Amino acid sequence: IFGIYMIKDKDNVTLDDVLQPGTDMLAAGYCMYGSSCTLVLSTGNGVNGFTLDPSLGEFILTHPNIKIPNRGKIYSVNEGNAKNWDAPTAKFVEKCKFPQDGSPSKSLRYIGSMVADVHRTLLYGGIFLYPADQKSPNGKLR
Repeated sequence: IFGIYMIKDKDNVTLDDVLQPGTDMLAAGYCMYGSSCTLVLSTGNGVNGFTLDPSLGEFILTHPNIKIPNRGKIYSVNEGNAKNWDAPTAKFVEKCKFPQDGSPSKSLRYIGSMVADVHRTLLYGGIFLYPADQKSPNGKLR
C-alpha cells in the first residue's frame, strides 16, 4: 500500500512532508504478489489495475477504470473476533448471514490480508470490516 506526495522543498525534507493529509496525495495504490503480480493505481482520476507480464517484464492494463459495484454479495470480516464485537456490529454481520427481508444471504470471504480482502471487495462489491472490539477499541487495519 502506498501514497505519493510532493515534497515542499527538495533541499529541506521535513517530517511535515511525510505527514501530509490525504487530500494532498498525488497518487495511491497497492501491489499484490501471488500467482500473478497485480498493481492497482490511482492518480486522482479513476482507478486502474495492471498485471505483470513476466515475458515482457512490464505491467499491462488489465482492469481499466475500476469501479466498486453498487451492491455486492460478499462480506469480509474475521468472525473469530465476534465474541468481542459490540451489539450493532454483531447484528449487522448476523443480517449478512441471515437476512430477514427475503434477500439472499451474503457470502463470507476473509483471507486475513487486508489488501487481498479489499481488492476482492473493490472488484466484486460487498463490504470489508475490521470493527472495534475490546482488544482494538478503534478497529484495526493491517
